[in-house]
Amino acid sequence: MRTRRERSPAGQVVVGVAVIVVGMLFLLDNLGWLDFDFDFQFWPMILIVAGSLKLMQARSSKSQLVGGGLLLFGLLLMLKGMGLIYISWRVMAPLVMIAVGLMVVFRSAKQRKDGAGDAIFGMSKEEDGGNVVNMTAILGASVRRCVSQDYRGGELTAMMGGCELDLRDASINGDVYVHVFAMMGGITIKIPADWQVELEGTPILGGFDEKTVLAKGTGKRLIVRGYAIMGGVEVRN
Repeated sequence: MRTRRERSPAGQVVVGVAVIVVGMLFLLDNLGWLDFDFDFQFWPMILIVAGSLKLMQARSSKSQLVGGGLLLFGLLLMLKGMGLIYISWRVMAPLVMIAVGLMVVFRSAKQRKDGAGDAIFGMSKEEDGGNVVNMTAILGASVRRCVSQDYRGGELTAMMGGCELDLRDASINGDVYVHVFAMMGGITIKIPADWQVELEGTPILGGFDEKTVLAKGTGKRLIVRGYAIMGGVEVRN
């Protein structure tokens, strides 16, 4: 077993800036120059950071929609908490439901086009022979088994849900990238024993874990990039 992780410089910059901003807000609040209630503003800040990171790694319009939604929702909550705008939950809750409904419709329209295996408020379990596998799980579970002999990567998103991608019957040529985003959820990737793995993820109150046997000289390398925010990403044989 081994664990190897390299962190994304861009992700580290975003996290560093977020820490600096929070520190400045604490300082201004302690000096009495700003009245900032962290009990109400913590989650909006998490959503804003998560949305920004998701937009940075987005490889599809669906991912951009998820990142933009997180960012917009976080900004609205923060502005509401600071008293700059007034939006009641009687308005906010239906807007969230409408956004989720649009995501479901968008998922259904694009599912066959981009090979997406999604689970929103439910469970999806499929077998796929496509070269690219994209999965999204929001308050649900998505399980996918890929058997392609020329797997070329994809994008996995889990928000308060779980994604499981089984690649043990698949094969790759050279370096292949998988982009992951786990927020209060989990992502599991199962790979063959002859693949090498590199983790280039950034954990934020979460973790990346690799549990694979050491493979050398095979020329097959899976590179996992992304973020784990109060969630986890695991790669194993």
